[in-house]
Amino acid sequence: MPIEAVVFDMEGVLMDSEPYWKVAREGFASAIHKPWSMDDQRACMGRNTIEWAQVMKDRMALDWSLDDIINDTIGRVLAQYDEQLPLRAGAIGSVERMAARYKVALASGSPTTVIDHAMDKSGLGKLLQTRVYGDTITNGKPAPDIYLEALRLLDVRPENAAGVEDSANGIRALHNAGMYVIAAPSEGFDLSPDVLALADHVIVHMDEITVEMVDGLMK
Repeated sequence: MPIEAVVFDMEGVLMDSEPYWKVAREGFASAIHKPWSMDDQRACMGRNTIEWAQVMKDRMALDWSLDDIINDTIGRVLAQYDEQLPLRAGAIGSVERMAARYKVALASGSPTTVIDHAMDKSGLGKLLQTRVYGDTITNGKPAPDIYLEALRLLDVRPENAAGVEDSANGIRALHNAGMYVIAAPSEGFDLSPDVLALADHVIVHMDEITVEMVDGLMK
């Protein structure tokens, strides 16, 4: 059977927002006089809300509650979103092309408030059949749960679906779900060779996501 659905991640894929999360976490750390490194940032990428907050708590040895870490960090991210929506170049066109041919969903480890803010402000929300939020799924990426839930809602089997991801955790989640993997690394956040080896196709620009490319994944 042909591919019936394409599921997009949001942060780093549709929104070039990994730098926003980096700035937010660096600002959080600086405000409480704690270090925050690129290794720390990478450990958060692709994880669900509770998980990345736990990473921050552990790595900065904080006595803050997870809710306080989450609310502070999200507030810093949304402030940047309001200043400038970080749409990745070619993102809207890629979703439009996929929506004209396949069922399309969003499966993002980001919090509900950030996802809905971005999808509504960008207009991308109207192209999606469903959204699955990181703060509603117990096991975050690289577990396949969020993608399997999106496919359940779309009524599509994993072997008939492709996903678009930028992070190592996200790519592993797609692979673990048994879906076709399109790797779309964010600029400045390169993926290691072992992670890229899990991808069925690697793109540099979102304009490369076409019906012909997606259909060709099954050949």
